[in-house]
Amino acid sequence: MSERPPTATQLPAQSPPVDPAETEAAGHRTPSPTPPSAGRLSWWHGDGGEGAKRNLALIGVLLALFVIGAATRSDLYSNPDWVWANMLSILKLASVVGVVTVGMTFVIIGGGIDLSVGAIVALAGVWCTTVATQSFGAGGMIFTAIIVGVAVGLVNGTLIAYGRLVPFIATLAMLVAARGLAAEISQKQTQISQNSTINGIASTDLLGIPLLVYILAAVVAAGWVLLNRTTFGRRTVAVGGNPEAARLAGINVKLHTLLLYALSGLCCGIAAIMLTAQATSAQAAMANLYELDAIAAVIIGGTLLSGGRGTIVGSLLGVIIFATITNLFAINGLSTEAQNMVKGGIIVAAVLIQQIQFGSLSQFFRRNRLTTS
Repeated sequence: MSERPPTATQLPAQSPPVDPAETEAAGHRTPSPTPPSAGRLSWWHGDGGEGAKRNLALIGVLLALFVIGAATRSDLYSNPDWVWANMLSILKLASVVGVVTVGMTFVIIGGGIDLSVGAIVALAGVWCTTVATQSFGAGGMIFTAIIVGVAVGLVNGTLIAYGRLVPFIATLAMLVAARGLAAEISQKQTQISQNSTINGIASTDLLGIPLLVYILAAVVAAGWVLLNRTTFGRRTVAVGGNPEAARLAGINVKLHTLLLYALSGLCCGIAAIMLTAQATSAQAAMANLYELDAIAAVIIGGTLLSGGRGTIVGSLLGVIIFATITNLFAINGLSTEAQNMVKGGIIVAAVLIQQIQFGSLSQFFRRNRLTTS
């Protein structure tokens, strides 16, 4: 004999759904899964604090270099006017590579690499200083340099995103091709810039600070906003962290990769004008090894070579550190070979620090601290 289904009076009593707003208004708050103190400390001890800690460490390196300079050349560092002028000289030295590094930061965060940035700078510089281009004035030269940079970047992006070439191979091929094209256009000769407006970019000061430094600051500020305050920046991190997950989330990974390399080319075009202004000329051999300086600065700044994480501020500090080392070796009369060895050691140390994964360690110590408390 089958059992009868329970009647309404036999069913267990169920409490009606509770509105969270009413509960909170009544003074009954839902317990938080994490301690209240974790929210206050997350910016430093959590994953979000990794960038802040690394930037502070880079600032510490700059202070250490300043102390070394003061100890080795106390006769120079005892003069405040010389110290200020030397700081401006370092920033001016870092300005061109710094602009290139901003574009490189986006590319590496997006999971790629660009070995052709130095060659793109050279090609854009040579193209904008041809007699035909200079006849259009400063505006024509700037427009040409930017268009050439963006166009070459689009070629890189097309080969990588749609041609499915490995970024290392595609940009290495572009490095050779762009240098060759620059040599062909210039006939292996140095092209003199006759435009006083372009040449004046390197010699103009505003409020005692070189115009080149203002250009670097503007590019860095724009890059920071683009990376941290726009969907383009969030998509860049997503594509670099996990391209397949980004694709499933609705991001056009191929188009975004194309835009990343176009952005790198744009930065190279701007850098070409700055470098041409400094030298008042352009040639196929200009901006030699800029790609290595930019990649090294990005690594020092904390950007992962595998993509998915990085900061514009860290990359800028990396550029300034290398410029400071160059300046420190110059005022002490040390060889370029020794300088390159020191730079190589810094790059290796930075990569090793990335491998240690301080984020995991900080989370481990935080968990232990919360458990013991």
